[in-house]
Amino acid sequence: QGQLVESGGGLVQAGGSLRLSCVASGSGFAINAMGWYRQAPGQQRKLVSTITGGGRTNYADSVKGRFTISRDNAKNTVYLQMNSLKPEDTAVYYCNAEYYVIGAYWGKGTLVTVSS
Repeated sequence: QGQLVESGGGLVQAGGSLRLSCVASGSGFAINAMGWYRQAPGQQRKLVSTITGGGRTNYADSVKGRFTISRDNAKNTVYLQMNSLKPEDTAVYYCNAEYYVIGAYWGKGTLVTVSS
């Protein structure tokens, strides 16, 4: 069974930066894609960014040029560097990992609050 633990959320002023981390563990199976999603109050969970094992990335239009996803395959860790944060980036950010064989797992989320 896969386990994901996020860290790095917090309160930041608009224009500031945060770096989220997510460590995947608890399974002997390799991981295909990893990514970040976010859910703002009263809204559905939405894609922020994903990265494959080979390093191919994908970003939501709303974060392109401001957020950067990266991954350390040896550590089963995915990062999200968030720059030029805006109040509309406020949300709970969830890590997702697609394991081979056992499927997709989610972390419990980390709250990011951007004040204006």
